[in-house]
Amino acid sequence: MIKRQSRGSRLVLVRHGETEGESSIRYHGRTDVALSELGRAQMRLAGRVLGAHRGGGGNFARIFSSPLVRASEGARIVAGDSAPLITIDEFAEVHFGLFEGLTADEIRERYPDEFARWNDDRLAPSYTYPAGESRAGFANRVERGLERMLALWTPRGDAGADDALLIAHRGVIRAIVRKLTSQEPLVELGSIQVIRFDGGWHAEMLDLIDHLDGS
Repeated sequence: MIKRQSRGSRLVLVRHGETEGESSIRYHGRTDVALSELGRAQMRLAGRVLGAHRGGGGNFARIFSSPLVRASEGARIVAGDSAPLITIDEFAEVHFGLFEGLTADEIRERYPDEFARWNDDRLAPSYTYPAGESRAGFANRVERGLERMLALWTPRGDAGADDALLIAHRGVIRAIVRKLTSQEPLVELGSIQVIRFDGGWHAEMLDLIDHLDGS
């Protein structure tokens, strides 16, 4: 699935797994919730498939994660002891403000006016979560984190290039993939994205979830 077949560095991005706070249905942004047992199992499956197709996780030159525990713990599970973990503070998920920890139904019931505005404008750069972060501010923050990451790991276009792994959140991964490749993956829990640098960035594989069957 992720076996090297062409030249250039690869950035492998994995979304953290399910959390104790049910990230599959709740809007946990800055809320620092831990992985659930299901989430840990999803991270083990991601690590297993990456290791099987790369000859072991130790091939990653750099291991990065968000500072939030669901991502940093996920990184340690996926990568094992292959390299020191580097956390990038700017890769924390967007701050959902009043929506933090709520389901969509709960948001609609508690904040009907904000819910309606959110549904109309949520993808607009000018949209700001009530008492939270703006989409534009979030994108700018993630871009600063991307610059930091690329200063610590320099992708190369040659055959001996080293790869990097990032464990983060849906919004962060989508922002990075969009910035580098102009693609917009769905980024489900535990999914894998692979982008390649060969002088420019290209989406090689997006929204890989086959490894999660039966999790």
